[in-house]
Amino acid sequence: MAGYEPHAWSEFGVATVGAAAALSGLLFVALSINIQRILAIPKLPDRAAGNLVMFVVPLVLGTWVLIPGQPRSLLGLELLATGLLGCGLMLWLHRPSNRVGQEARVYWLVGSTIPSAVVGGLATAAGATLIAGHGGGLYWIAPAIVIAFATGLVGAWVLLVEILR
Repeated sequence: MAGYEPHAWSEFGVATVGAAAALSGLLFVALSINIQRILAIPKLPDRAAGNLVMFVVPLVLGTWVLIPGQPRSLLGLELLATGLLGCGLMLWLHRPSNRVGQEARVYWLVGSTIPSAVVGGLATAAGATLIAGHGGGLYWIAPAIVIAFATGLVGAWVLLVEILR
């Protein structure tokens, strides 16, 4: 079954790494263009860092998948560790005390906190089920990456356009 055969996911890994690198660059452009405004708003730099991590997690996940010849259990551990570390870091950067200004609690939950937990949880599930040999394996990273990209793009939009309103 392809969910447990890392070599079958190499093209997916290449696409993921390329897209994540491009999107990380987009975020850096957004940060560079509006750096004065971002630094002027308390707590926004941490939130911007959280968005960057949202692009780095897929970059790392895709990179792990591309390492040739590694045992499935090692890849599972790498995915598990990336999921846990990424989730912890994103949740810390998007913690309640980092809500920005007038940001509604619902927007903060739906736009930052829940996606951070879901992306980390899906990556962790991919690692755990890959190690176990059943339960989905690498199929769990696909929705993690889609959610991370969508959430990161919304964050990049806010940092590039909405911050100027």
